[in-house]
Amino acid sequence: MSQLKSVKEKLRLIALLRLLKKSYTYEELSEITGLPITVLNRYVRGKVLPNSERTRELTQLLSQYVNLENEVRKRLRFDSRGFFDSMSVLSDTSLMTLLSEEIASRLKEVEIEKILTAATDGIPLAVHLGRELNVDVVYAKKKKEVGVEKFYEVNYVPSASGSITTLYLPSWALSKGEKVLIVDDVVRSGETQRALVDLCRQAGAEPVGMVFLVSVGDIIDRLREEYGIPVESILVLER
Repeated sequence: MSQLKSVKEKLRLIALLRLLKKSYTYEELSEITGLPITVLNRYVRGKVLPNSERTRELTQLLSQYVNLENEVRKRLRFDSRGFFDSMSVLSDTSLMTLLSEEIASRLKEVEIEKILTAATDGIPLAVHLGRELNVDVVYAKKKKEVGVEKFYEVNYVPSASGSITTLYLPSWALSKGEKVLIVDDVVRSGETQRALVDLCRQAGAEPVGMVFLVSVGDIIDRLREEYGIPVESILVLER
């Protein structure tokens, strides 16, 4: 095992422990792992890293206590109209680390050279996933920024608003032939994601997959059929 892979496995264990610490006390974690509270505390705080053998044993044990789909589901906050806020997921760095590792494992057969998302809620997942895949992240905005001379742009109508929205992407952000993963936190009807595909095609780049934290209804199946590329979602909600 390479030294880098060994360190990544240890950091994944730390992320698992930090996530579990939000639901379990140190006393409960001590009972589960058989380790002293003082040792667990040092792991959670990052003061000490376990050796490789203990890392593998603890990861195998603690993974049974974490269901990423349920972790996302229980953090969503719904209003009376059925809309939800994903901020409590996007702001949990330990959870986002584990989610990005899970998504990357699903896409290990896909060649990805860059990640594209839309500002602003798609950025946290895109950045975590970009770090995991070791690729750069670019994002389209709803307004032109000063200092950029040339943009790709696309107009579309989000079903929830009924008004025309424009996305702008600096022309330097994507290169011809670049293989692009489209990422967002939520997909409901797919208009934003289709707009991002349009930006890729304007740049001559190739969309090779889509990834979402949450999808609603059968939209990911429809996007798979429409574009013929892998489309993944951690959590699927019924309409």
